[in-house]
Amino acid sequence: MQKTEELKALYDEKLKGKLQEQEAIRKKIFYRTLISAVSFIGSIFAGIFLADRVDHPAVNIIAFIGIPSIALILFFTTFPAYKRYVNFYKTSIVSEIVRFIHPDLRYQPNGKIREYIYRDSDLFRTRYDKYEGEDLVQGVIDKTDFECSELHTQYKTTTSNGKGQSKTEWHTIFRGLFFHADFNKEFNGRTYVAPDTAEKLFGKWGQKLQKIGGKADLVKLENSEFEKEFVVHSTDQIEARYILTPTMMEAILNLKKEYNCRLNVSFIGSRVYCAFELNEDLFEPNLFRSGVNFKDIVKMYHYFNLSISIIEELNLNNRIWTKN
Repeated sequence: MQKTEELKALYDEKLKGKLQEQEAIRKKIFYRTLISAVSFIGSIFAGIFLADRVDHPAVNIIAFIGIPSIALILFFTTFPAYKRYVNFYKTSIVSEIVRFIHPDLRYQPNGKIREYIYRDSDLFRTRYDKYEGEDLVQGVIDKTDFECSELHTQYKTTTSNGKGQSKTEWHTIFRGLFFHADFNKEFNGRTYVAPDTAEKLFGKWGQKLQKIGGKADLVKLENSEFEKEFVVHSTDQIEARYILTPTMMEAILNLKKEYNCRLNVSFIGSRVYCAFELNEDLFEPNLFRSGVNFKDIVKMYHYFNLSISIIEELNLNNRIWTKN
């Protein structure tokens, strides 16, 4: 409750005024975007309608080329203003929320988790063709160094219809918040915690499916609630049970409940990796409604605070283990 009150005070004293100053700019961008979209779509329908009723080249040129061209020019001249608005939002609003969470955190609006870290996590083995990300937060909380950012990885498929025409489609592998931190222990094996889709869908039959095609051997644990939500594989059964104590399982369950999304976790090397699947832009301004909205600030705080939540829930600062 105290943190919420402090966040509201930050909003009222520093953020609300900045957002109100930019509200006229947001509205202008919104209306120009709306006009260009309606003009472009409307001109297509008008052109189709007139083509059947007016047999005149000038009408067709105006309908199919002139109006759409004007609409596109309006849209693309508006885009730089939108980019400036987003830049204002990230540097003046989002950065303040990050500092509010912890003054020593570093925020890079255009930064992202490096690709080799994503690969080292071994959470998603599908080969990606596109790797994108933003809103990187780095820091050291007490004794634990960490990084967190939005990531979106995709692979593409190209199909042919047999007539010399091809179609390329993009498929999401992961989209959401990706986190990794020091665990202060060198793991001998690799332990993976993944959503237990099979058991949820097929019950006891799903337990048999869990054993097929896993990254490592299936690990059975004593926490029934955890077993319903997650499936665990590890290359070292003893170490997996050593890591996934009752407290650790409860912590992972709490994170899953708090952020209400699919959660993947791995323990590899001396790091813990967490991937929260969230199919939305978390830290972008909403162009289609007022930016002067405390609920947006609360939402951003909730997701940026994820790193602190993980470190606290997993007790990473307690240093109950020592690196070899």
